[in-house]
Formats: sequence, C-alpha cells, structure tokens
Amino acid sequence: MSRALPFALIPLAVACAPLAEVSTDPAPQAASGALFVAGKFGNTLAKVDLATGTRTALVASCANPHELATSPDNRHVALACYGGTTLDIFRTSDLAKVTSIELGNNARPHGIVWHGNGDLYATAEGRQSIFWIRDPLGQAETFEYGTGQRGTHMLVVAPDARHAWTTDLGSKTVTRVDLLTRRAPQSIEVGIEPEGISLAPDGETLWVSARGSNEAYMISPDDLAVRKSVSVGPFPLRIAVRPQGDFSVTSDLAGGSLTVIDVQTGEVARAIAVSSPQEAEQRQQVTILWSPDGQRIYVAETGTDTIAEVDFASGTVLRRLDGGDGGDGLAIIK
Repeated sequence: MSRALPFALIPLAVACAPLAEVSTDPAPQAASGALFVAGKFGNTLAKVDLATGTRTALVASCANPHELATSPDNRHVALACYGGTTLDIFRTSDLAKVTSIELGNNARPHGIVWHGNGDLYATAEGRQSIFWIRDPLGQAETFEYGTGQRGTHMLVVAPDARHAWTTDLGSKTVTRVDLLTRRAPQSIEVGIEPEGISLAPDGETLWVSARGSNEAYMISPDDLAVRKSVSVGPFPLRIAVRPQGDFSVTSDLAGGSLTVIDVQTGEVARAIAVSSPQEAEQRQQVTILWSPDGQRIYVAETGTDTIAEVDFASGTVLRRLDGGDGGDGLAIIK
C-alpha cells in the first residue's frame, strides 16, 4: 500500500494530470461537473473536472477510503473510512476537510448514502450495524442499528428514509432495517456473497448482485421476496439502476464488462465491454456510477488507477480519467 500524503492540497502541477487514454469516438454531448474518487491504495481523495478531463485536486484522506456520497446541495462530499472509524466530510470546491464524524470502536464504515433529507447513512461492517447521522454538518447526532449479520457492507435508503437495506457479505444476506420504529431487522439469504445493491428511483424494487454466484436479483423491498434472478457476467461486484429507472447495470470485475438488464422484463438487454477479458485482471473493475442525466457510466478500474467513462447508448469507452492510486469509491456533481 502506498504511503499516505500529508493532509494538504498537492501542488497544481502534480494534481492536474492528463488523461490516461482517450477514445477517438466523439462524445454524444460534452460532459460537465466534477467526479470525486477515493484512492484506497494511496489513501487519497481526488477531484476530476469532467469538462476537461483533468484532475484538479488531490488530498490525503483517511486509511483505506472506500465509498463516497455528495450532499444534496453538491457543496460537500462524505467519505467512508474503511480502514478506521470515521466518516470524513470535505468541501467539493477545494477538497478542504470540514469535519470528521466518529462511529466508534472497530466501525470500519464502508457503504454511505447522503440522503435528500440532508442526513447521512453508513454501514459499520466491524460492528455489524448501520448508522444514521442526523445533521452531519451541525450537531451530527448518531443512531446505530444492529443488523445481526456478518459483513454488513453496502446500503441503500428509501426515498422517505423510513427503511434501509444492506448487503451482508459474510452472512450471504440482504437485510431490511426499520429506521423509525426499530423493529427487529429482517434478513434473507441471496446467492453467494451478495455485495452490490441499488434501489429503483421510485423505491419499489431492490436490485442486488451476488459476486460469488454471478447473478443479479430483483427483490421486493417490503417483504424481501425474490421476484427474479438473472445470470450476469463474472464477479458482479456492483449494481446500479439508471436515474431514469429503465435499466439496471452490473459491474462484472472478472470479465471487464457491464451487464445491462431491462428492469421491466428482468432480462439481460446487452453487455458492454469496458475492457477485454484478458485485461480484466489487470484493470480490476469495481465501482460504477451513473451521470445524473443517465448518459454515461463511470467505471473505477482500481488496478490501473483509471476511471473509464462509458457512453451508455453506444457502449463506447469515451476516455479514461486519472483518479489517483487505487481509485474505488465514486461520487459526482453537476
């Protein structure tokens, strides 16, 4: 693992790195906004200007940072410190750290959601729990909910913030947590090593990917009934529903591909080759993130320190961005 950098902005001459690779295919429309990348090997947080493709800032973060989430007003980005016990919050404008929220001994936070209500939610894998942080930039009141499951890793939160759902790698389960009444959590076994999880924009369907059984699952959020299982590419580490709610996509690490699922039929619509199967082991494709307009998918390639920008309509890799050492967690603002 690379040595952590001192907590300061790296000089611009170093931070503004060029694109790693650029496709000759024209982009459908100019990208805009900023992409944020957690570098889990270099212990860094990077900001990439999507209009130019340059990395404009790189700061030291906590140990082994993983998932990211941006605030509803796009002014802050929160980082789950998987190698520690905190959620750290930075300004999106200059990546200055503004606060750190302590979750307790052996927390190992991983999954994180900054909800439209302004509150933060995160898994604490080491405590087999999730946290609700009310007013994270103010009083930062923390409420902990045990899942009773091993490896509580990723999570999603309902639009009305009444429930959260987690994937629990060690227990091979999906768990539903009642955030308001604190009723006992419900869990069901789903495939082998379920890890990816995404909630449809209307809150009516959960999508889960199980990396050990190469399947995606359409699940009822209310009773956790599995409506359908779908065979996808090898080692589907993540799954993400398009903002329009029409497609769900898995990130297939071992194949270097994305599997596109039609959410209406529950059938595979197509596969997008981000890299070849021969390159897959080197690139180590992990986290995926939709652009807010649903036109692009950003794919973190941890092994090559790149972020592939994929045009969803054509399946073309438009360019590869430099996100720092071991880029994994991603977040975006317009």
